[in-house]
Amino acid sequence: MKILIVDDNPTNIIIIREILKKEGYRNLVTAASAIEMLEMIGISRENNNELRPKHSDVDLILLDMMMPEMDGIEACRIVQRYEHLKDIPIIMVTAVGDSKKLAEALDAGAVDYVTKPINKVELMARIRLALRLKAEKDWHKERDQRIQDELKLAALVQNAVLSLPLEKEEFEVHAIYQPSFELAGDLYAWYDLGEGRYAVILLDMMGHGISSSLFCMFIASVLKDTVTTYVEPEKVIQELNRRFNQLYIEKQLVQYYFTAIYMVIDTRLQRIDYINAGHPPALLFEGDAREPIMLESNCHPVGLFDRIEATPQSFSYEREGHLALYTDGLLEMVSGDQEEQLEFLIRQLDGEHEWREEPMRAAFFDGAAPGERDDDKCLVWISLKKGK
Repeated sequence: MKILIVDDNPTNIIIIREILKKEGYRNLVTAASAIEMLEMIGISRENNNELRPKHSDVDLILLDMMMPEMDGIEACRIVQRYEHLKDIPIIMVTAVGDSKKLAEALDAGAVDYVTKPINKVELMARIRLALRLKAEKDWHKERDQRIQDELKLAALVQNAVLSLPLEKEEFEVHAIYQPSFELAGDLYAWYDLGEGRYAVILLDMMGHGISSSLFCMFIASVLKDTVTTYVEPEKVIQELNRRFNQLYIEKQLVQYYFTAIYMVIDTRLQRIDYINAGHPPALLFEGDAREPIMLESNCHPVGLFDRIEATPQSFSYEREGHLALYTDGLLEMVSGDQEEQLEFLIRQLDGEHEWREEPMRAAFFDGAAPGERDDDKCLVWISLKKGK
């Protein structure tokens, strides 16, 4: 426990130091001015009086309010400019009884004050309180840092389950994903079923943060087995609904569910079978057609009810094209009703059928930093190539 005593009067320093020593505090350092104090805690005046903060191991500062050249209030304001120093508790030591000055000192960042002549009982009570509050702050900061480190690790694990780009002669699929927080509730995956058939799914879990991401990771854990076992859209969606409803949580205040679009693409027959469970419509751009085909919702989201009735829809494509699957974070980039949002999306997604990552990033993902967005954003791009 390191305490820094700052006073331009050597007698005052001796008195305070002796009081602290008798109370068992041994790690004491002193400074004869505010400028010396700033240098001791790592703020040094260099070129053009620029302040350059460094690490400090001081746990408490007893700071005289009235000193020549720089008073304690100004020194306190300087300390508060630096994030890594502002949690050091500063107790003002003053002979001034002016309530306005004391209020100014507290506004500048001091946590408390003691008056001269020093009262030992009062001084030790205020020191113990300040150190106890600092210990609690330090504990919370360490805990928050551990949580942040664990969230970053969890985000890496979550990202690792996402499918890598798949490039075949007749079929390609790519994705861009930008979560709104460290952990997210969107999930995409695709599987080569053999004989020119591919399964693709994109889902969006209700909500954000840790709870949604954990539900999402559960679905990721059962997804491959579900898809490869059941394959067909109706059966896959029903099995995911069954699995998700097994996650019974006692006294759960919020009912979680997810929207999803799942499809099986047969590149030999040039046919797409799909179910859209409450998800934004996927867009099929075929050939040079100006208007895309919309793969709209045809059943309710997964997890809302014990059973889900889903009738798959099918259609064929005759020319090369591309499919765009997305979560509603892309739609929410544009204010207005759903029709206006879709018009914006169509304008951005129309054109070449080949995957163009940079234009897609520029259109949808560059800009707001994580934490500033309202929702996760995900785009899955499927290039459909005409069979030979």
